[in-house]
Amino acid sequence: SEVAVSWRPSAEFAGNLYKGEGILPASPQNVWECIKPVAGGLRTKWDQNVKDFEVIEAVSDTVSICRTTTPSACMRIISPREFVDVVVMKQYEDGTMLSAATNVEHPLCPPQPNFVRGFNYPCGCFCIPVPGEPDRTELLTFFQTDLGGYLPQTVVDSFFPSSISGFYSNLTKAVKALKA
Repeated sequence: SEVAVSWRPSAEFAGNLYKGEGILPASPQNVWECIKPVAGGLRTKWDQNVKDFEVIEAVSDTVSICRTTTPSACMRIISPREFVDVVVMKQYEDGTMLSAATNVEHPLCPPQPNFVRGFNYPCGCFCIPVPGEPDRTELLTFFQTDLGGYLPQTVVDSFFPSSISGFYSNLTKAVKALKA
C-alpha cells in the first residue's frame, strides 16, 4: 500500500504536525482491531514504535488514561520514551472509527526511571470505509509528538516521516496476517 506523509509546523508546540494517508487492503473492522488503543491489543505486536501499552484508568467505555512506552530508535540515538495520554475512541454512523489522544498528567503515572517523558499533542487515527469496497480502508493518521529530552530537531525531523511509513507498512502486514 502507498502512504503519503506530509507535515507543517505545529500550532501546539515547537515541532511539526505529521499527517499520514493511505489505503489499506482490509476492512475498517480489521484495521481497527490492529490499532485500537486497548490493553492487551495487537498494537504492541506489530508496531515497532510501541513496546508496551497500558490503561492507567478507564474513565468510561470510550475514554481512558493510557501509558505507552517506546523502545530506543535511530540506532539508539533516541532513548526509550513514555507517554501518558487521555484517549477517546468513537465510531461514526458511516462506519468511520476514530482514536484521538493528547498528553495528560495522572497521579498514578509519575515519570518512570529509564524513560524520557514525551508529550503527544492532539493526534489520532481515522479508519474510514472506502465506499463500495468493504475490504479497503482509508487510514488517516495525525501525529504531533514532542519526544522530550535533548534531541536535535534534525534527528526528530528525519525520524518521523520514515517512522510513519513503517507504521503503514507494518500495519498492512498485520491486517493481512489477521485475515489469514
